[in-house]
Amino acid sequence: MTLSPGAKKFITGFVDYGWPVGFVIAYFITHDTVQATWGMVAGAALALIIGYVVEKRIAPMPLVAGLIAVLFGCLTLFFHDDRFIKIKPTVTSVAFGLFLIGGLVLRKNPLKILLGKAFQMPDEGWRKLTWRYGIFFLCVAALNEFIWRTQPDEVWVLFRFPGLSIIHVLFGFSQVPLMMKYAKLDEIPPVPPVE
Repeated sequence: MTLSPGAKKFITGFVDYGWPVGFVIAYFITHDTVQATWGMVAGAALALIIGYVVEKRIAPMPLVAGLIAVLFGCLTLFFHDDRFIKIKPTVTSVAFGLFLIGGLVLRKNPLKILLGKAFQMPDEGWRKLTWRYGIFFLCVAALNEFIWRTQPDEVWVLFRFPGLSIIHVLFGFSQVPLMMKYAKLDEIPPVPPVE
């Protein structure tokens, strides 16, 4: 199946954000986090199926995020307890943080393995970036715990999406100076012109 670049971007965005958007929409219809979980589970399953049908594969990060969303969503629905869905960002963030920091402790660099083909940097740059992302994920986990335990559901839902996505984007932009400092500029592919 041949898709236009715009259609590919839409599919990629849907695979990445289908499940949190499904959750937010369902929450503001039902005003119930447990019932809204049906929207999240359906959004995650649909996103994974469409991503696979269109691209014949699913990138590892959206696959893991989608499967975790389905797992915690099913636990929430089975036990009728929204604490499962509320701790999902905590568990995911702690797992990513420990994965990155643990990789460095074991003298591996998981971030370089995941992104090394897209962006060239020496090992020192990758180490610094990986430490920063590892600590960032652990801070996100702590922030999620604080918000869901102290704030009304409406606040947590909006923090979950789009809040967390905005935080991730802003943190990514804050790391650009580090990446540019260590970037091997002669090895970075040129940016394609805007159509």
